[in-house]
Amino acid sequence: MTEINRKIHVIGINSFKFEDLSLKSQNLFLKTTNIAVPNSYFEEIKSWSENCLLKKKSFFSSKSDNELINWLRSQKNDVILISRGDPLWFGIGRILLENFSKDELNFYPSNTCIQLAFSKLKIPWQDAVNVSIHGRDPTKLVEALKARPSSLAIITDSNNKSLEIIKENLSELNLINFYDFWLCEEIGFDKENIRKLNLKESLPSDISSLNIVVLTKTKKNYSNDNLALFGISDHIFKTFDDRPNLLTKREVRVQILADLELPKNGVIWDIGAGCGSIGLEALKLRPNLDLFCIDKRFGSKALILENSERLGVKPKFICEEDINNILNTKNLSPFEKPNRLVIGGCDKKTKLHIINSLDQWMSIGDIIVIPIIDFQTIKELKEELEDKNFKTNLNLIQTYKSLSIAEGMRLEPNNPVFLLKGKK
Repeated sequence: MTEINRKIHVIGINSFKFEDLSLKSQNLFLKTTNIAVPNSYFEEIKSWSENCLLKKKSFFSSKSDNELINWLRSQKNDVILISRGDPLWFGIGRILLENFSKDELNFYPSNTCIQLAFSKLKIPWQDAVNVSIHGRDPTKLVEALKARPSSLAIITDSNNKSLEIIKENLSELNLINFYDFWLCEEIGFDKENIRKLNLKESLPSDISSLNIVVLTKTKKNYSNDNLALFGISDHIFKTFDDRPNLLTKREVRVQILADLELPKNGVIWDIGAGCGSIGLEALKLRPNLDLFCIDKRFGSKALILENSERLGVKPKFICEEDINNILNTKNLSPFEKPNRLVIGGCDKKTKLHIINSLDQWMSIGDIIVIPIIDFQTIKELKEELEDKNFKTNLNLIQTYKSLSIAEGMRLEPNNPVFLLKGKK
């Protein structure tokens, strides 16, 4: 194997000032003749040659990755490639490693634009999620937004309307009010500009093409004055931090509430209530109902109480306990007989146990609704309801949500949900 003597020194920068380079990088620049510089800041780097009186420089302006790779391959002596930030972090480093051996490459990273942005905003970034949509499909951005991290940094692309796509995705996912939107332009350079945008207004017309976006979770006081009467948006409900998205989406919740045929008065049980979205919206529609929420997960009670304040309703009783323990010990004294029953968030065996135990408590006209995602459980649950003299019907709810991409729009499916309804 031929020994490789020449080196490609990849130097990351986050300013156009020669003196901001490390001493090692300054010395490399002083003694190296051939230097490749991205076209977008060619003139700024070329001006550094005024510091290099001992050696004449030859600068190569690369306009594409292919041009750059071909030029690097043609060089017999050491060269320098100027890059931004850390070349191995969403940078040119990956492409270089695909085309040259590791022995040929030396990397000299500086702070990334994300590091600098968070330092300027004075926000800890150890838990931040980083996504690049520079020349990439925005699928990972959508996935990151759905997870609702406390902070999200996005490397944009001025050529594919990135800022418009981010804004539209936030709107489509009902997250406009969930995040503060920080536009960080030319971070580390002389024209650095950081501003918080109001996404309910049009984007500014004077945005630099060299920008990134930082989203930070906003601190918001919720008011129930302007809530929809029916079909409350998912983002209104506070959820568990490790489960940021509602399991029962708005479109499915609307159908469940319709299937419950909510009476003006009566008792509704929401078993496997989670954050309480189904039962609490039922109470918003029918304030005279008595709502009993049951969920075994620690912290569910506090979550349901928070959401009840957001909706301006008050459950009759919240139980943070496994429904199996309640039924097995027959500790039902705090509860009233249900006229409406929602059974979610538990396995088939538990659902059957609930039907068997509570059937005797339910009267003619009372209704059970069971959201199901496991097709194999439907037959047995349906037969059990019919055996208990419930008239059943089954609906499949499959919805799609439009999401903006560079080429226009795509439809992304929500998980299909079967709704099994039983009416006495």
